Amino acid sequence: MGKLEKIVSHSRDGVGPMRAERHHLICSLFEEYIEMYASRDDRLTSHFSDNFSGYAGSSDVLISDKAEWIRITRQDFAQIPERIDIEMLDLSLQDLAEDVVAVTAFFHIHLPTPEDILSNETARLVLVFRHEKTAWKIVHSGISIPYGLAHDDEIYPMSRLEKHNLELKQIISVRTKELAEANRLLQIQSNTDGLTNISNRRHFDYLLSQEWNRGQRSGTPLAVIMLDIDHFKSFNDFYGHLAGDNCLQRLAQGLAQSSRRVGELVARYGGEEFVILLPNTDKQTAFEVAKHIQKMVLSLAIPHATSSPGIVTVSLGVASLQPSSQQLPVELVRLADTELYRAKLAGHNCVQMEDGASG
Repeated sequence: MGKLEKIVSHSRDGVGPMRAERHHLICSLFEEYIEMYASRDDRLTSHFSDNFSGYAGSSDVLISDKAEWIRITRQDFAQIPERIDIEMLDLSLQDLAEDVVAVTAFFHIHLPTPEDILSNETARLVLVFRHEKTAWKIVHSGISIPYGLAHDDEIYPMSRLEKHNLELKQIISVRTKELAEANRLLQIQSNTDGLTNISNRRHFDYLLSQEWNRGQRSGTPLAVIMLDIDHFKSFNDFYGHLAGDNCLQRLAQGLAQSSRRVGELVARYGGEEFVILLPNTDKQTAFEVAKHIQKMVLSLAIPHATSSPGIVTVSLGVASLQPSSQQLPVELVRLADTELYRAKLAGHNCVQMEDGASG
């Protein structure tokens, strides 16, 4: 009882200070009402006066029929059968006559649903009690709930909230798909070389590690081909950097189109250097792939006036290893890079392999 009495902000009887016993009586009447309403106790319907009148929270129509108000109350309880939480904010008591008292309450309603929009609004309840024969009865109830109009079969606008929740779920679903797509595109962008639109070194390094681990488990070899455009500096000096970019793009496109093996990856390693990752590929097969790439580049016939063939050529280094825990993946790249250097020393436009094969 003390809990309600502590939040009473105004008490008057129209003449002087309210007597303690009347104050206690009004608080008791209101506390009993609130407990039965919050707990959805049907016994509340027996407290309505035969001369009852009131306004429901979702209606602007005055109800003056007790039976109709009981129907509305039971409809309220049926719509939200679980206990609700009444968070009292302010309470005003009025001692109007010996047999008439009134209470005005301001509070938040917390429904047993995840939706908290209702609890953010302040509801107002005006109750008038009158002593009839041997008991105090509720002769008037007027509740104002600024939640918008509910449907005809509702006390609280739950259908509107359900629609709101559905709209939010749909928005979240759309946003989630958009975020997933944005992340997918970001992942692609982070793994793609901006100039040539093929994989970049970052992506190559990641897949090299993955394939190395897979090769250890399966006992299959892993090969790498590294290639470099011959005399590319003189190409840029003669034709200009825009032409150099175009040359890189055409070569990357050709490499990508010639890449048909399962798991094969073509990437720009840096500058005019490219790398091809070949899972489950032995040295001889990798060497044949490199020779095919050499011929493909020649077939592009990109003019290169400052080189002896008169067209763009590439030098290629090939390496293949059986992945093991005794070595790191970078060792395979190092071997291929060494063979690439040997190919350039051998006069360019050729393929060198770690066991001495060349072509």
